[in-house]
Formats: sequence, structure tokens, C-alpha cells
Amino acid sequence: MEKHIIALKRIPVFSGLSEEQLIKISQLEIKKKYPKGSIIFNEGDKGESFFYIQSGKIKVYKTSFDGREIILNIFGEGAILAEVTMFNDIEYPATAEVIEDAEVGMIYNRDIEKMVLENRELSLQIIKVLTRRLYYSQMNVKEIALNDTYIRTAKVLINLAKEYGKLTNKGIEIHLGMTRQDIANLVGTTRETATRVMSQLKKKKLIDMDGKNIIIKDLGKLKEEIEE
Repeated sequence: MEKHIIALKRIPVFSGLSEEQLIKISQLEIKKKYPKGSIIFNEGDKGESFFYIQSGKIKVYKTSFDGREIILNIFGEGAILAEVTMFNDIEYPATAEVIEDAEVGMIYNRDIEKMVLENRELSLQIIKVLTRRLYYSQMNVKEIALNDTYIRTAKVLINLAKEYGKLTNKGIEIHLGMTRQDIANLVGTTRETATRVMSQLKKKKLIDMDGKNIIIKDLGKLKEEIEE
């Protein structure tokens, strides 16, 4: 199986498809390379296509009425972006910005919609992925509404460690080049509050900072912080 077909198969929405079906999808794909700092699409642009990450990392965020950036998530290899625009004539609901040089596959919605009409397996896969993404979005809103900033920050760090952490002799290192403002945007708070919470976690020897890299020194105790 060719390399780009294997890459497609790692994407949840395509994982259950046959090699023949994946080959058909790969023929629709437009590959693009984006350097760090590039904007793939802006909130409010016409949603004409969806994207999936073959390498690199991308943050997706919304902009509040007062101009603040609210990070919805950080995505890595295998993630699919802007799938909510499929089968809907809507604008992109958020902005996608590259935070680590990325290679991205793009497929126009009109092309995938035509294929879905001819493929029930693909239809079911897309429904499952969209439903799962809706569930996580609802849980994220619940977290912000019900939990205080300390707990939300701890949960964000635990999730980042799970998704992007690498075990070293210092602990679990998260190399995303995140600033205090990035963390605040991801948690849904101010930079000052995020800095204060990170300092509290550092004093407890649960985390450490190495430039813009975060080190989780004791993941077990960090998890205990959100269970108390």
C-alpha cells in the first residue's frame, strides 16, 4: 500500500474504508505545505473544503468580541479540520493556524459529497466522526462552565501530555512552543490568571518550564489535583 494511502487510512473518517475506496479519495486530494505561522483558513471564510493533517501541528481558535483569541484545540497528524462544512453551505466557524510546519491534504466538499452519495460506508464513518467531535465540543463547554481555572489548566496540561508529550529523564515534555498567552487561550482565561496557575503548579513541583516547552514532572499527582 502506497505511503499516501497509509496516511489516509490513519485518519478516523477514512479508517474503515477499503484500499480501493482510499485510492479514489486520494485522487481527490490536493496536497499543500504550510510553514509555521501560516493561516489555512480564517473564521468567516466560505467553507469550500475540509483538511486533514499528514504532518505538523495546527491550532484552531475563535476570536471573541473584544479581540481575544480562544483556542478550541491543537491538532496533530491524522486529525481532520473543518469537517463541519461538509454537506453544509456554511462559513468556517474558526481559524486554523500552523504552529509547526505542516503538510496538509485538502479535499473540496463538492467532490467528497459526490463520493458519499455512492458509498454508504464512507457516509457512516463521517457521521461517527462528526458525532464524536460534537460530543467533545459539548464537554469542552461544560468544562469551562463548571470547573475553575486551576482545574481547567491541569486538565489542559494532562491532555497535551497525552497527545503530544514525550517521556524524557526530566518528565513528560510537551514541545509545542506555547506561550503563557497560548495556554490562557486554550484554558479560556486571561494571561495573568494562566501565569498564576502555572506558577502554583510549578511550586508544587508538578510541572516545570523550559523556555516555551512544558515539562510534566509528576503526571500521577497532577491527575490527583483534578480529582480532589
